[in-house]
Amino acid sequence: MYDYIVIGGGIVGLSTGYALTRRYPQAKILVMEKEDRLAFHQTGHNSGVIHSGIYYKPGSLKARFSKEGGDALRRFCDQHGIAYEMCGKVIVATEPEELPLLENLYARGLQHKLDLELIDAEQLHAIEPHAAGLRAIRVNAAGIVDYKKVAVAFADVIRQRGGDVLLNTEAQRIREGSEGIEVECNNGTYRTHYLINCAGLHCDRIAAMQGLATGMKIVPFRGEYYELKPEKHGLVKHLIYPVPNPNFPFLGVHFTRMIDGHVHAGPNAVLSLKREGYRKTDFDLRDFMEVMTYPAFWKIAKQNMGEGLKEIVRSFSKAVFVRSLQRLIPEIREDDLIPSANGVRAQALTKDGKLADDFLIVQNERSIHILNAPSPAATASIAIGESISERIPEPKHSMPYAVG
Repeated sequence: MYDYIVIGGGIVGLSTGYALTRRYPQAKILVMEKEDRLAFHQTGHNSGVIHSGIYYKPGSLKARFSKEGGDALRRFCDQHGIAYEMCGKVIVATEPEELPLLENLYARGLQHKLDLELIDAEQLHAIEPHAAGLRAIRVNAAGIVDYKKVAVAFADVIRQRGGDVLLNTEAQRIREGSEGIEVECNNGTYRTHYLINCAGLHCDRIAAMQGLATGMKIVPFRGEYYELKPEKHGLVKHLIYPVPNPNFPFLGVHFTRMIDGHVHAGPNAVLSLKREGYRKTDFDLRDFMEVMTYPAFWKIAKQNMGEGLKEIVRSFSKAVFVRSLQRLIPEIREDDLIPSANGVRAQALTKDGKLADDFLIVQNERSIHILNAPSPAATASIAIGESISERIPEPKHSMPYAVG
């Protein structure tokens, strides 16, 4: 009998388990992951950016947790010998009509009390010699790290403190009894007083297993990437981002220097026909039909039809993808890019046709469900885990278990 079971072995689930071991050192904790390795899905396909939080609405959980989580993440990496680099990034305006948006973004960064500066084209050239732009924001509070290593370190600490981390363990049914919860899995049944749902791409289904009406559904979006050939790595010194379209929920294609030296370009964002669909050809009938029969999807599709079509064209045309990148680095050519690993973002779409803009956490007496945790969730993971642990009741070691 566990005090707490966490479903999901990505960085949010593991950071939650880590936080619980700190808050309740005597508690019996289990983190279960359905794959044969940790951090396999969203965490394992993450761009590796330590986000500053500049984009997020002041007062939102994303803004708050980015700052708190980024600070905590760096401390954790220092303690556990995980390499990271605060290389900084530039957000570049390449067209005159983007300048007011850039200034608004700069004002938001000041509200967040971030270390940043507004720079001109000459100053941009000194930082990123191959980038082109009219003006830019230099954000010093941004960096890069390998989040898979962070996730594994969380798991190591959980085990060292007496917790269990099980792989190849998939939750298939949830039953509530008079004193707790039974989680039936492919390899056995596990019992707990309290359940934490950090299942990412499948979090809405886990909530449904418990009979929770969430008013949302996960819609998967595939992020498609290229990377620069090794001889072209010198074109990107730090992180180079465009000014985001405030009416579109994704940041646009950008350049990311990874902690291992690779340079990624992307992502393009298109609807995935499978929740774990990393290739264009991946298809799952259940996943596809859930999206197609969800009225809220058609509302959001209609609102973003123009930008969505651009994303689809970029998905099938490398030349068009490259033209988007050339707005930031004009000398990029098709031959400079090779396909890279794609990712899938678990985006919560509410029944009224709105993409959840912030982290979405729903709680009842015996469980808590993290139902929307896209970027910057990896950056914010320690802060998210701490926030979840603060909401959870103390262990009930003496309570007997009885299934109803």
